[in-house]
Amino acid sequence: MSTDIRIKKGLSIKLKGAAALQLSASVRSKIFALDPPDFHGTTPKMEVKVGDKVKVGDVIFHNKTDEQIKFVSPVSGEIKEIQRGAKRRILSVKITADAKDSFKDFGTKTPSNLAGPQVKEALLESGCWPMIKQRPYDVIAKTEDEPKSIFVSAVSTAPLGASHEFALQGREKEFQAGIDALSKLTKGKVHLSVQGIAGSFLNDIQGVVLHKVSGKHPAGNVGVQIANVDPINAGEKVWCVHPQDVASIGSLFLTGQYDPSRVIALAGSQVENPEYYSVIRGAMIEDLVVGKLKEGKNRLISGDPLTGTSVKRKNALGFYHDSITVLPEGDYYTFFGWVPFTGNNKFSVSRTFLSWLAPNKEYELDTNMNGEERAFVITGEMEKVFPMDIYPMQLLKATMIGDIEKMENLGIYEVAPEDFALIDFISSSKIEAQDIIRKGLDLMIKEVG
Repeated sequence: MSTDIRIKKGLSIKLKGAAALQLSASVRSKIFALDPPDFHGTTPKMEVKVGDKVKVGDVIFHNKTDEQIKFVSPVSGEIKEIQRGAKRRILSVKITADAKDSFKDFGTKTPSNLAGPQVKEALLESGCWPMIKQRPYDVIAKTEDEPKSIFVSAVSTAPLGASHEFALQGREKEFQAGIDALSKLTKGKVHLSVQGIAGSFLNDIQGVVLHKVSGKHPAGNVGVQIANVDPINAGEKVWCVHPQDVASIGSLFLTGQYDPSRVIALAGSQVENPEYYSVIRGAMIEDLVVGKLKEGKNRLISGDPLTGTSVKRKNALGFYHDSITVLPEGDYYTFFGWVPFTGNNKFSVSRTFLSWLAPNKEYELDTNMNGEERAFVITGEMEKVFPMDIYPMQLLKATMIGDIEKMENLGIYEVAPEDFALIDFISSSKIEAQDIIRKGLDLMIKEVG
């Protein structure tokens, strides 16, 4: 039995270059990386040094503020380099990979036969714990907490977002084992959101409350689903896990090995043949895109166009990302670009251009912001694409001035930066809403905890 979640507000952005539903194996990188900045709020404490040999699952560093949370190697090989930035902050740990991986053995287990503390111990010891994130604050879950519920969103509504249904093909047993393990970590329910595709194995997963989600983006955001099913109040915790991470957790129990595999979508209008690739976490972007891009100046994004991170070829795939998007770079100015009703390939929410006459047209958009930051004034445009029961503009303004009491009253505990991605896209003020919310959440962690 499932319950339906229908989202009316939002915006579907149709872009050219969606990945075709076919899977290829990527070229194995010679260098892999584990990047501490991927784990927001984590202070890394190294457990290896340059020249050390590691196996898949060996600890590379742990969280200095919670030593139980470990971060492990995605490949076997040798520690090549520890890159540091300002104040000796660790930016990346580079690993020269062996031709064939060797794995640390954590022992096979049946999660349905284990108690909650045993499951937690296995996740912490194997390095799978960072796959679990918590709301509020959108950070790695605290080990001492017990969530009131756990959410898994297998719904993809972001532009050029990867299909979770396709990425999980062939991993049905691992996914079910992962759900069995997660159910041991809460006295509440495990909620699984799906798109209700007929014949999908996700519709038959046991031990979950199933929700069929429909609507425009951000219907697929787990924060929107939490707000509709089990809203967060002050002092409460809800945990969230990416669908492929659920399968990786299940694989740990079934095989006794840490599973660093990932299926990603290589998408975007600057990709010659957009499709899916089987990769290993921490692979170099350069190895994943070489020979696959069109000519021109491109923007490489680890993640989707709205929430992803701009990267260089020498960077690694983000730990939590399941796509690489390549768009044309928008480093140009258009003379009289503000003139209405010009251009056939311009997408506009405000009907400044003619895109509203062709709602199903796919657009080849670039990264040009089409203007600079302007006065932050009331327009009513944010509320049209924000489906949560929150006043987005008022929350942003309270966050900008650091008014903690107003932030609490306006719903800061219920949101994450990704929930404001559409506001970044449509706002005529050109503000960085996601960055504002991230700084606000960090302030709440510091002042409230």
